[in-house]
Amino acid sequence: MDIWKFYGVTHRDHIVMNPTSEAKTDQFIALLPLKPNARVLDVASGKGEQLLRIIDKHDATGVGIDISPYEVKAARQRASVRNLESKVEFVEGDGAKYNVEPNSFDLAMCLGATGVWGGYRGAIEALKKTVKPTGLIVLGEPYKLKEPESGYIEAEPEFAPTLVTHAENVQIAQNAGLKLLYSIVSDHHDWDRYEGLRLRAAELYAEENPTDPDAHEILDRQRGEHDTYLKHGRDTLGWAIYMFRT
Repeated sequence: MDIWKFYGVTHRDHIVMNPTSEAKTDQFIALLPLKPNARVLDVASGKGEQLLRIIDKHDATGVGIDISPYEVKAARQRASVRNLESKVEFVEGDGAKYNVEPNSFDLAMCLGATGVWGGYRGAIEALKKTVKPTGLIVLGEPYKLKEPESGYIEAEPEFAPTLVTHAENVQIAQNAGLKLLYSIVSDHHDWDRYEGLRLRAAELYAEENPTDPDAHEILDRQRGEHDTYLKHGRDTLGWAIYMFRT
């Protein structure tokens, strides 16, 4: 199964492809200290919703990069509907390999995909090179509410043990020379909606596409991930979007 098809199916009903409500997204975007004509880079831009809202709110221009052809197609369609094609470019590809002119953006962001550079620290160092002096870096990153239980570590051995606290996420960035301006965190309602929409999408897709050979694999995987969320992730996993100044 194509992994990007899996994510495309399970996120088909998400407007924002992370566990942040639209209201919190808009609040965060409104607080960005951007001047008109600012240049914005969004790595792993998904459907492009955050980038398009920033461009519209702050009269900015932008580049969004995503490796999924499903999401890039959706992002381009959204830009067209909003008549923003002249102000934004969506590129299909690996964000870590995209050739960015150093110090050329006013804001660089990556929400939920710091693995593009091997993790949170790698993302910070990579994005620091892309922004102008005193530019902005916005990162969306999970954190732990409590120590992961053994069952969670067994279910997510490459993820659960790597979690740090909300405060530690901030400290890591500060140690890398960034200044925290603001952060916004998600609650159980945000997480439940994010995970619930994924399960609903997989269930409905399997019902609507009984002849698709991938349908059962998509459904089985999503059911398993939702079960892990209910048993372990819901009480352990937090999510925040951080606004930093270089």
